[in-house]
Amino acid sequence: MDTLKGRDLLSLADLTVDELLYLLDLAAKLKSGMVKLQRNKVLGLLFSKASTRTRVSFSVAMYQLGGQVIDLNPNVTQVSRGEPLVDTARVLDRYLDILAIRTFEHKDLETFAEYAKIPVINALTDLEHPCQVLADLMTVQECFGSLSGLTLAYFGDGNNMANSLLLGCAMVGMNVRIATPTDYQPNGEIVEQAKAIADGKTEVIITTDATSAMQDVQVVYTDVWASMGQEEEARMRIPIFQPYQVNEKLMELAAKDAIVLHCLPAHRDEEITDAVIEGPQSRVWDEAENRMHVQKALLATLLGSD
Repeated sequence: MDTLKGRDLLSLADLTVDELLYLLDLAAKLKSGMVKLQRNKVLGLLFSKASTRTRVSFSVAMYQLGGQVIDLNPNVTQVSRGEPLVDTARVLDRYLDILAIRTFEHKDLETFAEYAKIPVINALTDLEHPCQVLADLMTVQECFGSLSGLTLAYFGDGNNMANSLLLGCAMVGMNVRIATPTDYQPNGEIVEQAKAIADGKTEVIITTDATSAMQDVQVVYTDVWASMGQEEEARMRIPIFQPYQVNEKLMELAAKDAIVLHCLPAHRDEEITDAVIEGPQSRVWDEAENRMHVQKALLATLLGSD
């Protein structure tokens, strides 16, 4: 899709619905081997946060496309010594073909995108995690055949995952329910953005009631109760978030064919019980694999044809 060539992906909202669906279709074809692409490009990974799936999936995807990867650990670059982001962005723009950034402040990602002409991908910020939601939607589509009309319920912290799920579900015509404690709800601007996208055709619900959120849903989603950078708060949060644990009792309220997703890493028997994540409804490992396929589709599309 030529409209994506050379673009940034900082948020799911940067995509049109057609572009999002195109990426999911291309990812499925790449996964099945129906499409093979070869590139001689270089991807830079500038990660200020720890990563397993994002780092490895992006690297494998780029290698399978015939490209190369440079791991730009901030601790061994001049970024760690205070070089301005605008300077780093302009220099990396001269060396790389595409850049994936995993950082804390979303505004730092936006700064890179402003000063680097190459495509910049959000590999996670405190505000959004768009690449993860592309993999989530691909997994749901594999399980149910389509996305429109399904209902996803998310339980736990109204973090970057909740924000991106709101946008992604609204874009593809899925109902979305976010169940969080009162003081831990998702970003208000993104909630309003999702409601505008849904335009009354699908539901966008923010609630503190886990029981009502789970009623008859097809997709059950959770994430850790304390994200990276919030480790000191983790133990304090456990009693606050306990009513939102995805466990066997709560799962009884979901649709019989419901699937369970988790972006990982999981704190077993905190936000999700071991029995649920290892149970027959779990699609967590398919979801993790699909990170590689959607990111391969994204890289190939943003880079375009030689």
